[in-house]
Amino acid sequence: MFSSLVTGHWLPAQAKALSDDEGVVVVDPALPANRSVSVLRIGDGATVLSVTPDRAAQIGVADGERLSPGEAIDRISDAGIELNDPDHLFYLPVEEHANVTASEPGADTRHLTADDAEAFAALAAAAPEDDLDEAFVEIDHWLVFGTFVDGRLAAAASMYPWSGTRLADLGVITLPEFRGRGLARSTVLAMAADALERGYEPQYRCQLDNAPSVALALASGFRRFGEWVVIDD
Repeated sequence: MFSSLVTGHWLPAQAKALSDDEGVVVVDPALPANRSVSVLRIGDGATVLSVTPDRAAQIGVADGERLSPGEAIDRISDAGIELNDPDHLFYLPVEEHANVTASEPGADTRHLTADDAEAFAALAAAAPEDDLDEAFVEIDHWLVFGTFVDGRLAAAASMYPWSGTRLADLGVITLPEFRGRGLARSTVLAMAADALERGYEPQYRCQLDNAPSVALALASGFRRFGEWVVIDD
């Protein structure tokens, strides 16, 4: 269902034979400090606890150890490690790729460049601060798209390569007065098509209780891969 870029990044060999009520520990010395402990729940089933060697010693787990999903969380908590709120992970199914790349963006949706800095600054100034922080959309990101209404930038989306992979993590924001018009969907799809044509897999993350963002992901053709939570660093 999902591309090998997705499964190859998230699913170690130990995880591919897990049943829904099982979990496995992966000790990875290459993990950065802000991801030194993370738990991935695949769909609604099996889990992967990824940790650095130091964190493995702190939690009391070993590479390849099998843990139930609940036990993994309990071990982390017992070690005094706090986790952030979890995110949904969404990706486009492989069968959806052709539909996305074949669609033509509207005339008012296009790639943004440094020449659009003034228009982007106006959007950022008008956007609610919390929305802007959560979306993490920046004009200097690797790929940036926007949709204009009457010459004004009303929605913007950006993405950047994720942790040295060919996954491209995206964010999107629409000004409140322009919501409900499908502008975010148009912007995300145009950017996703560009990323796919460059050989990258769009990655859409949002918090579990962000119903509008979940709805946008689904309306844009993304499907839920799993739920991911990392250490509160």
